[in-house]
Amino acid sequence: MFDLKHKIAAVTGAGSGIGEAIAHAMAQQGATVYLLERNESEGARVVSAIQSAGGSAVLIVTDVASTESCEDAARKILGAHGHCDILVNNAGIGHVGTALTTTADDLDRLYAVNVRGVLNMSKPILASMVARGGGSIVNIASVGGVVGLRDRLAYCTTKFAVVGLTKCMALDHAQSTVRVNCICPGRVETPFVQQRIKEYPDPQKAYEEMAASQALKRMGKPQEIAAAAVYLASDEAAFVTGSCLLIDGGLSVGK
Repeated sequence: MFDLKHKIAAVTGAGSGIGEAIAHAMAQQGATVYLLERNESEGARVVSAIQSAGGSAVLIVTDVASTESCEDAARKILGAHGHCDILVNNAGIGHVGTALTTTADDLDRLYAVNVRGVLNMSKPILASMVARGGGSIVNIASVGGVVGLRDRLAYCTTKFAVVGLTKCMALDHAQSTVRVNCICPGRVETPFVQQRIKEYPDPQKAYEEMAASQALKRMGKPQEIAAAAVYLASDEAAFVTGSCLLIDGGLSVGK
């Protein structure tokens, strides 16, 4: 199912959470996976786990907010293989705040990672895909890129931008057989979310409320997002481009 054998895949923010799950899932399906991760120790941990399970994985320490860092990562991948079949732009950060409590610096910080980071990593890989005549880019956006979320002004603004980037890139490069899609997860139980929940006065209540906000009354699992990323990256999704796949437990359609 969704065979990725002989494919070269790059996943940003692959040191934990959804990115980690995607890296594992793609390696399990036979891809050689490059983990583009800023945190070297976390990236190395995931590489070790993938290799222990019989998969192929390589870490390149990468800061997606830096154009130079992304170009260097792309050079290393393309220098080793001559091509990159799959790029997953997963790296992202969040912020809590409304228009009254969000500063320009807050917005700039999120924009640098969530929006420019997608473009920084996509440009050199996309150029190689266009030259080769094919490839798949999967952007990880959010349900907050499709509907508004309370107290998430900067986050939603940047994730709406990722949805827009996805659609424009898909349209611009369809004739080169480069497919570009995005996944819009709802609330997923990742280490990042778990850490944020601990900051609430009543973590258990906060967890239950977040889970209850989704129609299925539970949090998503990173592996559920990873399964969709594998599909979109695979040849079975050859007729899918410009799509935004909501995996949100029904959050966007109401409680």
